[in-house]
Amino acid sequence: MKISSEENEEHISPTNHLLQSLIHSIPQVQTFKGKWSLIKSKLLILQTHITDFSNFTSNTISLDLLHSIHNTLSDSISLCESCKDLTLPNGKLRTQNDVDSISTRLDRHIHDADLLLKSGVLDDDNNNNNSSLSLSVRAEIRCLITRLQIGSSDSRNSAMDSVMILLHGDDKNVLIAVGQGIVPVLVRLLDSLSSHELKEKTVAALARVSSIDSNKSVLIDEGLLLLNNLCRVLESGSGFAKEKACIVLKALSHAKENARAIGSRGGISSLLEICQSGTPSSQAAAAGVCRNLSEFAEIKENFIEENAIPILLSLLASGTSSAQENAIGCLSLLICNDTQLKLFIAKEGGIESLKNYWDSSPSIRNLEVAVDMVKNLASCPLIAETLITDGFLNRLIPLLNCGVLSIRTVSANAIYELSFNSRTRKELDSNYDSNCIPSLVKMLDGKAIEEREAAAKALSSLMGYAGNRRLFRKEGRGIMGTIQLLDPSVEKLDKKYPVLILTSLVKSNKCRKEMIAGRACIYLQKLCEIGDVEGAKKLLENLGKGKLFGGLFG
Repeated sequence: MKISSEENEEHISPTNHLLQSLIHSIPQVQTFKGKWSLIKSKLLILQTHITDFSNFTSNTISLDLLHSIHNTLSDSISLCESCKDLTLPNGKLRTQNDVDSISTRLDRHIHDADLLLKSGVLDDDNNNNNSSLSLSVRAEIRCLITRLQIGSSDSRNSAMDSVMILLHGDDKNVLIAVGQGIVPVLVRLLDSLSSHELKEKTVAALARVSSIDSNKSVLIDEGLLLLNNLCRVLESGSGFAKEKACIVLKALSHAKENARAIGSRGGISSLLEICQSGTPSSQAAAAGVCRNLSEFAEIKENFIEENAIPILLSLLASGTSSAQENAIGCLSLLICNDTQLKLFIAKEGGIESLKNYWDSSPSIRNLEVAVDMVKNLASCPLIAETLITDGFLNRLIPLLNCGVLSIRTVSANAIYELSFNSRTRKELDSNYDSNCIPSLVKMLDGKAIEEREAAAKALSSLMGYAGNRRLFRKEGRGIMGTIQLLDPSVEKLDKKYPVLILTSLVKSNKCRKEMIAGRACIYLQKLCEIGDVEGAKKLLENLGKGKLFGGLFG
């Protein structure tokens, strides 16, 4: 709310009058002369700021500040009068404390006035004649950011309420606020001696900021100051504050340095405690942070030391769908390359919980972490048999035809791990209609290299069983799709897998002729010249024996 120049002068003039009176009275004090001399220097700085206010049309912020300064000056004049008497009516100690308090209050006023003048808020009120909604929101946010930094705790708390309304109104408002510099202000508030209520609201505001991906770099730039304060919230905040802190930490924990800092700060212990006894929504949020942290191998030991596996298994068994998904994601990363942990999870009912989550999953997209965990578990032969018995092979095959690239890819990789079990190969051969061979052949022509390699990888193992080779030969695009993967121009794809597929079929005259007609020999020759691809030279020899194929290499 803007104030007219006449009203503005009505507020500035009395304050200036008090200030001048105090400056003139200070030389007459008889006690604490040094302290009063310092106060006088602060009054001269404040006088300059008040003069600057007269050049602008005031608003409610500047009026609140002027009122606060006026009250301080009134108290100062009374105190100054008492210090003119050597006897000090209120006693030396109390008077000294009062003088120090006045000095501190003046410091705050100088800081607030300086910040208000530099913020541009007063310029907005002077020059904002544009009715654009965007400019109006920008000015309002700038004003609120200023209010968060000046005045009393109650004033800042009120400003934060208004900030939250704006942030939750529209993503564009969040982006404007971040552009205006709200993040460093929120971080300083979180680090200050603010009230418990204000800290909660500050964490909630940071959580809202972190909900937009483009803001993550701004949060990361705040470094350890933000991380340490968020970890403190995890330790001693309310359930609401802990949940919001986890949301921010989830955005920050993708960076390795941040993950290391959270781990060394005791954050994992606090996160696991929330996973164990927090509210359902805070459990899901905490598990999400754990999932990010577990991506870094060096932090794995922290989880083991904190006995994380049983806690995450319990969350997988009884948490919300979101909490279960994050628990699976974390467990899957922790057990990777650790046979003992895989066996522990199987022994403690993890496979049954995984199956229950799979069968009740609200969306196919939520299955990716579950498929990845099956892939990691299946690499242990003792567990692969259990997975097949529990029907995971039949759960995986339909996913090869789903519309989500990443799920198709990880499903093919999971089948590759399971396919080393002879029972898997036999089960696939027993029913063509539910067999994965046609789907994998289709994936050989996929656009993404990762999908094509995963399909070739799975097929290379499945071809070790005669029944699967028969099924593969029925697929018209099988051999040609595999040959195309040998082309050296198809980069970042391990050529040993298509070589293995073709090698398993080379004894068939029909297949051998199809390979030759499809330019397999030319591709293999190039691969042999470029480098050592396992099995390429032998396959080339099998295809090119005798003078019959001599002209193919000319």
